[in-house]
Amino acid sequence: MATRNKAEKFIELANKRVNKALKDLQLISNLSNRQNYEFTEEQAKKIVKALQQEIDIIKQNFQHTGETGRNDFRL
Repeated sequence: MATRNKAEKFIELANKRVNKALKDLQLISNLSNRQNYEFTEEQAKKIVKALQQEIDIIKQNFQHTGETGRNDFRL
């Protein structure tokens, strides 16, 4: 029974968190609109690199249980 509760909790949290992350990614994507924002190529690359690094960590964590290796993002 505990396993079922853990599975149900996983599904509940995954649905909420993934949908929130997707919305946040769409908001980050809006920053690429040069009519509304001014940014350098270096800044854009830093954003993409930070997001890709976090995606790589997520992939590793789902494949292996272990360290998170998270870093805070700053431009």
